[in-house]
Amino acid sequence: MNIGSYTLTNNLIVAPMAGVTDRPFRTLCKYFGAGHAVSEMMTADATLYAQKKSFYRANFDGELAPISAQIAGSEPALLAEAARYQVANGAQIVDINMGCPAKKICKKLAGSALLQDEDLVKRILETVVDAVDVPVTLKTRLGFAYGKENILRVAQLAEQAGIAALAIHGRTRDQMYTGHAHYALIAEVKQQLRIPVIANGDIDSPQKAKQVLDETKADALMIGRAAQGRPWIFREIQHYLQTGELLSPPELTEVREVLLSHLNDLYSFYDEYSGCRIARKHIAWYTQGLPNSNTFRAAMYAEESTATQAQLTEQYLTALIEQGISLNKLDADDTVIGKSDFH
Repeated sequence: MNIGSYTLTNNLIVAPMAGVTDRPFRTLCKYFGAGHAVSEMMTADATLYAQKKSFYRANFDGELAPISAQIAGSEPALLAEAARYQVANGAQIVDINMGCPAKKICKKLAGSALLQDEDLVKRILETVVDAVDVPVTLKTRLGFAYGKENILRVAQLAEQAGIAALAIHGRTRDQMYTGHAHYALIAEVKQQLRIPVIANGDIDSPQKAKQVLDETKADALMIGRAAQGRPWIFREIQHYLQTGELLSPPELTEVREVLLSHLNDLYSFYDEYSGCRIARKHIAWYTQGLPNSNTFRAAMYAEESTATQAQLTEQYLTALIEQGISLNKLDADDTVIGKSDFH
């Protein structure tokens, strides 16, 4: 699959997820076979560029190309300026967020709230595409309200404006993440467009990935929540799509190695205070469903330093390995940590 002049190594893409898809996470997913990754969204409000959180979100140092930066906002001129800023910062692709359903975003008439105003959608797309010399992509939903889906018109506006690829989450804004993603409209969009179409929503297994590709005929798949604590899902899906065979789950020894490496990257990327706290959700996702994980997580959340947090995590996983625990035999009664919303 191509996005502008960039040829992806495969058609599996990491979805932009607020508070999740930082550089360490994107790098890890690419290591496990994701062909592309989009950054977490960054505001188009220039007054916020200098904030510490924005520096982390816009850090692409050493990242595998192509680098994609997602921007969010509602003013065409500000979004154009944000696009130019991210390109100067190293972005090779700019992604526009019209899919986030969060109230704090929609209250500012950004994210999926934009889908209520197709004229504004058109102006934003045209203005941003004209502002930069790199490919511009769009992430969106089926529409703002269930029963009033306007993705077919939005998709046509996107192609006419020069958008290089379109990613569609199979729900409307008011559906948030409830129920099931609907793929029929994504299939219709794919039939009418010449640009690449990327299907997103509820893709959580190799079998589901193949089902969605078969149903939508999409050019690529975008995977979000299912990759949290399970970055190897890209390896599993790619293997299944190529061979029709399912890979066995990773051994806990590999999980321990991956998690500890991920923690080291998080600790190096953030400062001590932020690194310890941001790592907590990742540790929870990796360990969900494992024996005694509730007790472990309660103790882990109480740790205030990265060193003791990593040590406790290593001790917990090592003890399970020594007990012969396998991911093939998870305790179904253990509490599952909820996945983060993705955009």
